[in-house]
Amino acid sequence: MIAGLFMAVALAFASIIVAGAWTRISESQVINVTGSAHKDVRSDLAVWRASFSTEATTLLDAHKQLKSDSAKVESFLHAANQNNYLLQPVQVSPVVERTKTENGEVARRVGYRIVQCIEVRSSDVETLPKLAGNAAQLIEQGVTLSSDGINFIYTKAGEAKIEMMAEATKDARNRAEQIAAQGGRTIKELRAARVGVVQINPIYSSATSWEGNSDTSSLEKTITTTVTATFSLK
Repeated sequence: MIAGLFMAVALAFASIIVAGAWTRISESQVINVTGSAHKDVRSDLAVWRASFSTEATTLLDAHKQLKSDSAKVESFLHAANQNNYLLQPVQVSPVVERTKTENGEVARRVGYRIVQCIEVRSSDVETLPKLAGNAAQLIEQGVTLSSDGINFIYTKAGEAKIEMMAEATKDARNRAEQIAAQGGRTIKELRAARVGVVQINPIYSSATSWEGNSDTSSLEKTITTTVTATFSLK
């Protein structure tokens, strides 16, 4: 009997809440609803960044070695039919040797280090990662190579966002119509709309941030956008 009494009270309380919501809808002139849209996409551009460096006692010797290594790197890329690359300007820094003496630490320049960065771009998003993996061949040739990893980019994200805004607005209207119907009302027109932050995440991820995510680590991605819309009622 006690359990039945609690259930009856709970049902009555729930009906009061629903009735109150319907009353607010029936008396209101507008309704605010948030709609969303999702789209799974595949990256269409891969970017591989790496650097190689040389060290020598003189700047001239370091430059000669770098020039030789650069030729090996370019030969490696051409052999893989990768011609869309950019060699950045070289960065030169002194190599310093520090020794401790009775008067403290003494720094002495013993040579030079030259670093050159390279960026490779390809629309073949599956081949470029394999190329980066095969870059160990350069190390075997004496090139001191350091890979910074690969970024996967969906270049049509801007177009997708515009398309998804329309879909999110449509979703918001569908939700508004369903809610308004509970109060015996219908949607008249769209009064205002505010687009939320667009999230680009690895597929199956639902991570969010105030600034919006823009994932470049995964090949497959999900783009999510939201629209908060205000509709007038009739």
